[in-house]
Amino acid sequence: MKIAIAGVTGLVGQKLLEILSERGFPCDQLIPIASPRSEGKQLEWRGKNHTIVGAAQGLSQKPDLAFFAAGGDFSKEWAPRFAETGAYVIDKSSAWRMVKGIPLVIPEINSHAMTDQTRIIASPNCSTSQLVLALKPLQDHFGLERVVVSTYQSMSGSGVKAMEQYDQELIDPASANKCYSYQILDNCIPQCDVFLDNGYTKEEMKLIEESRKILGLQDLAITATAVRVPVKVGHSESVSITLSEDFTLVDIRQCLADMPGIKLVDDHSKLQYPMPLHAAGDDLTHVGRIRRDESLPRSLHLWVVSDNLRKGAATNAVQIAESLIHQGLLKAVYA
Repeated sequence: MKIAIAGVTGLVGQKLLEILSERGFPCDQLIPIASPRSEGKQLEWRGKNHTIVGAAQGLSQKPDLAFFAAGGDFSKEWAPRFAETGAYVIDKSSAWRMVKGIPLVIPEINSHAMTDQTRIIASPNCSTSQLVLALKPLQDHFGLERVVVSTYQSMSGSGVKAMEQYDQELIDPASANKCYSYQILDNCIPQCDVFLDNGYTKEEMKLIEESRKILGLQDLAITATAVRVPVKVGHSESVSITLSEDFTLVDIRQCLADMPGIKLVDDHSKLQYPMPLHAAGDDLTHVGRIRRDESLPRSLHLWVVSDNLRKGAATNAVQIAESLIHQGLLKAVYA
């Protein structure tokens, strides 16, 4: 098994290496790929040094599996070329998510979308991943009528430069190099990604469109507001849901608790509810603050929290690769 990781020096690339080791994923040869400024440098993984190479040299080594965490432009150029050699490409950028014929996969929900004809597989946006994990069991048991989600997204979702801005602002806000248009220290910025003509940001539209595709509900009434907050790791979401059928809260909690990938944290009498502080480092999506919306029939509220670098990015990508093996699409032997 030859595995390439494009964007290996970034936050998600580094997290991929960590999770591949944690889960004992089979790898006989690692092909670390990064930008020209990192080519030739050494990277230590699993007790060995590996030389970082450029995309062309990585392609020439014909990996069996390639994780892409290097941005949309890179993926548009290189993913088809890697796929043409027979590699499965698991892409973390937004480049292929909404392309017809490209599966957008969360293994707990729709691993069946992958076939031996689909060599490029898209992994969803981090905020989408945790949302649809919570929505899927409700869809299956009660039907979804409308979803309103407000996100509270951590700085790590913007990459290393955002984390550096925050650390510099702790010392001197005026002299910090800006990743965001405004100070993030002691602030909330109601903008994730660029604004589109409809007044929504690109992040908000990703959440809307990707959720519809993964759930197979192209007409789902869903809207979003995405906010950046001064938290280092862990995205939080306030989700208001109107269901097609009425429910009891006991049934809601049970179907969420039974959903793979979900951890129920919901006991307000003991002040137990999801928080980024506790979700960081966990591959599960934490769901709590479950309550009926008393202003609307068949409606409820959830608070959903997940580690955006793990389930929101690297873990989901590795789980996709594991699903390829379990389905016999990718040949590998675990030690």
